Amino acid sequence: AIERAVREVIAHMESEARAPKALPRDAVTCAGSQTLAAPCSEVECGAPEDAIAVEVSARHVHLSLEDLRALFGRDDLPSQRAISQPGQYLSTLRVRLIGPRGVLDDVAVLGPVRGATQAEISATDARFLGVRAPVNLSGDLSGAATVFIQAGDRLLQRACAIIARRHVHMTPEQAKAFGVVDGEEVSLAVAGARPIILTGVVARVSPQSALALHIDTDEANAAGAWG
Repeated sequence: AIERAVREVIAHMESEARAPKALPRDAVTCAGSQTLAAPCSEVECGAPEDAIAVEVSARHVHLSLEDLRALFGRDDLPSQRAISQPGQYLSTLRVRLIGPRGVLDDVAVLGPVRGATQAEISATDARFLGVRAPVNLSGDLSGAATVFIQAGDRLLQRACAIIARRHVHMTPEQAKAFGVVDGEEVSLAVAGARPIILTGVVARVSPQSALALHIDTDEANAAGAWG
C-alpha cells in the first residue's frame, strides 16, 4: 500500500513537471521501429536519410592560441582528419590532463583554436581526476574545474574542465522541419542496445551544422550506442 501511494505521488509530480519538448515521434524510423536517433552503425546500415546519427564525444581539449603557443611553441594546430561538424578537425597533438587524484593521458586536441581553452570530460573522468566539473554547454566555462594540462615538459593550470551538455546539431532548415529553435530543449530516443530517452537535449542550430546528436561516453555506454 505504501509503495502504491509513493508511486501515485511520483506520477502526479511528474505530470506537473515541465517536460522538455519532444521531437515528433514519426520524425525518423530505424530498423522498423519509431525512434528519434540511431547509432552511427545503424545509420550507415540503411537507416532513413533523415535519421539523426548519434556521435559519441570522448574526452578532448580545445586550446586557445595563447595556450597552444605555451604548450607546443607553435601558432598552427595541425590536422589529422576532419570530424563531422564542418570546419572542425582532430589534430595530431595530444595532451595530458592532471587532477588531484588522477591523470588522463593521450587526450585529443581538436581544432581550430578557440578563444579560451576548454577540456570536455565525462562524469567518470571527473571522478577519476578528482574534480567537480559542471555540466555546461560547450563554450560555457562558468564554474569550470581546474586541471593541469601537460605537453612534454610544459605545464599549464587552467579552470577549463566541463562535462558537455548533451546537444543536437542541426541547420535552420532541419530545425524548422523538426519544429524547434536554437537553444530549445528536446527529448530524443536513442535506439542503442539498451534504448533510452534523453531529456534536456539542447538544440544547437547553425547554418554550419551537420545533423547529429552529441553525447559523451557515459551516456553512450548507458544506451549501448557505440557505433
